[in-house]
Amino acid sequence: MHTVVLTKGVPDFREGQVSFDEDGHLERGKTPTVMNPNDQFALEAALQTRVRHGGRVSVMSMGPPGYKEVLQEAMESVYADDLFLVSDREMAAADTWATAITLSAGIEKLGEPDIIFAGFKTADGETGHTGPQTNWCLDMPLVTHVISLDVDEDEGILRAKRLVKGDIEEIETVEASLPAFVVTDPEFVPSYRSAGDRLTLKDLREETKARAKHYEDHLTVWDHTDVNLDPDYIGLDGSPTIVSSVDPIPKAPAEREATMVDPDDEEAMEDVLEAMQSAAAGGD
Repeated sequence: MHTVVLTKGVPDFREGQVSFDEDGHLERGKTPTVMNPNDQFALEAALQTRVRHGGRVSVMSMGPPGYKEVLQEAMESVYADDLFLVSDREMAAADTWATAITLSAGIEKLGEPDIIFAGFKTADGETGHTGPQTNWCLDMPLVTHVISLDVDEDEGILRAKRLVKGDIEEIETVEASLPAFVVTDPEFVPSYRSAGDRLTLKDLREETKARAKHYEDHLTVWDHTDVNLDPDYIGLDGSPTIVSSVDPIPKAPAEREATMVDPDDEEAMEDVLEAMQSAAAGGD
């Protein structure tokens, strides 16, 4: 089976990694870019499918040249057989719709995958639009909020359990004919039932880590002409979204409260030792 996973680079929002200007706006140039965390679940679903049914996993992204490292992270952290980056200046400043048009054109150039996987939403935009909009361009059955899945190759059917309206208390089982588009939920958990599956998983994980060291040998970069796209319909020109305002991201506390203690002050040091002993013993 051939599966495609869509991924995106997002700012690394971990403490100490994010840089803000004086107005509280994110400074992307000074903040490291990492793979969108929710895309890991899509990758895990593709890897599970690869283990059970063989075939190939392609990972695709649209973005600047720096997204090559994001694709490398996807290959190394979970799994990928090959990588595809759709990238040039004509695609810059795209909203979700223009991004979806670009990604769908890239997928069509690959052929007709059996399953396309996408993460729930990105950590920066959080719209959750790109996956479903890409699917709309491709006109496939769409299953969202997927928490587990299996494929019947003989019947050409995907069976999935999904959260109903994102409610973790209500789960339904659905079927979709292949090819299909799957949006994984953060509650997705891969399943490897047999010893054979677990051994295959171990081998594939070792292979992908080795492959990621030389990821550029497995990377294909396409510009808008390669995927036959008109610049008027992609990037900023092809983006109907109008941003009326942007709210600053709340700044993390710049300082932590601390009490300076002179090592020569015996009474103060006794207080510090008493506090440490209390913490070690499980006190407040």
